[in-house]
Amino acid sequence: MKYNNERDDVHIMAKTLLEKFEEKWLQLLPKVVEEERRQTKEQVSVQAGARLAQEASYANMSRDLSRELSKVDVQLEKLRKTVVQKCRKMTVEEKKKLGTALTRLSPEDLTRALEIVADDNPSFQATAEVVDLDMDAQSELTLWRLKVFVKNALKGMGRNSAGVDGNNSNEKKDNTNINNKRSKNSIPTATAATTTNKRRREMRDAINRTSTKKTRR
Repeated sequence: MKYNNERDDVHIMAKTLLEKFEEKWLQLLPKVVEEERRQTKEQVSVQAGARLAQEASYANMSRDLSRELSKVDVQLEKLRKTVVQKCRKMTVEEKKKLGTALTRLSPEDLTRALEIVADDNPSFQATAEVVDLDMDAQSELTLWRLKVFVKNALKGMGRNSAGVDGNNSNEKKDNTNINNKRSKNSIPTATAATTTNKRRREMRDAINRTSTKKTRR
């Protein structure tokens, strides 16, 4: 058409074919558009299916991993109890020193220490306004967990943890005497805990009461 005269047969045939092609193309165009839309939807569906399959795979992996971790936690708990059972029992003096050391913890560490007691004693209310802590009523597992926790907590605070290990120090003696005079053989929580949590906790140590009574006799 471009290089032939409009009256030329070649030009006329080419023009006629173009018109017929455009007429046919207009008839096919809706079908082409519909097919493109269908393919687009199919591609989106395939991608969504692949994404869901991947998410399901991740969920299964997470569930399996969680199950394995739970088994590991159970085994660790059994192992810890076995180790503690093989340890010697804590003496009365050690319990008394542990009770005194609890009063030197920060509010956050004291809360964690009470949670340790509650872990092995569901009836113990660690969040009550007044907390009675009877050292004799605690299991050996709880006592040794408390001792390790308190020792590490005091070290982290830069305080002397010798009293927890059983070594007598002047600082420990002073703190014990002050607690005995001020709280009548009870172990109060730190003042900062009262300010921070707006409540007062008092931990009465049965070991201290027993020791004091024996001394008076």
